[in-house]
Amino acid sequence: MLLIVCPYCGKRPEIEFAYGGQAHLVRPNQPSKLDDQAWAEYLYMRVNTKGVYAERWRHSRGCGRFFNALRDTSTDHFQAFYKTGEPQPKLAVTNAPSASNAPPAPGGSAR
Repeated sequence: MLLIVCPYCGKRPEIEFAYGGQAHLVRPNQPSKLDDQAWAEYLYMRVNTKGVYAERWRHSRGCGRFFNALRDTSTDHFQAFYKTGEPQPKLAVTNAPSASNAPPAPGGSAR
């Protein structure tokens, strides 16, 4: 069973939590002025990275509060947990690929 650390209640089993999607999304300043395409992109388009990813979680069967977590999507291991409104913690080492260490594209030449 996966254990998740609620910053308010401590370590609990995963069945007490609900996934809330990508963390740190900024709501548009004037949503009424967005056209349908821009509003749909805000609502539905999310980053889908392989590696460390900031997520929102809710302790739905506990305190009911939302919090954020950094989780490695390739291993499903949590790296950090922090309260909503706090800045995202800096990790010492990340395994998220960057442009400099990403593998070459299929059919592309290595430099």
